[in-house]
Amino acid sequence: MAIEDSMRTEMEAAAFRKLVEHLRHRTDVQNVDLMGVGGFCRNCLGDWLREAGAARGVTLGKDDARALVYGMDPADWKEKYQTPATEAQMRRMDESVAKNAH
Repeated sequence: MAIEDSMRTEMEAAAFRKLVEHLRHRTDVQNVDLMGVGGFCRNCLGDWLREAGAARGVTLGKDDARALVYGMDPADWKEKYQTPATEAQMRRMDESVAKNAH
């Protein structure tokens, strides 16, 4: 099936917005858990948004870009929802992130 580039972009943007909405709802899912399973987290999504903006001439600060994902200042989210990471979570994260190397 052929999809026009503009429609594909719209579909990808809608899927991204749904992912962000889901992560805002699932505050019980810690970034360290996302990193441990998928090798990315909310911060990564914000960083990728920042990179995409920069490639298009839009300058965003790191926290501003991450706030687009968190729906609030990242420091506020951390204070409100983040729990201390266990040694097991950190080990899983390190193993998972190591797989990101290209």
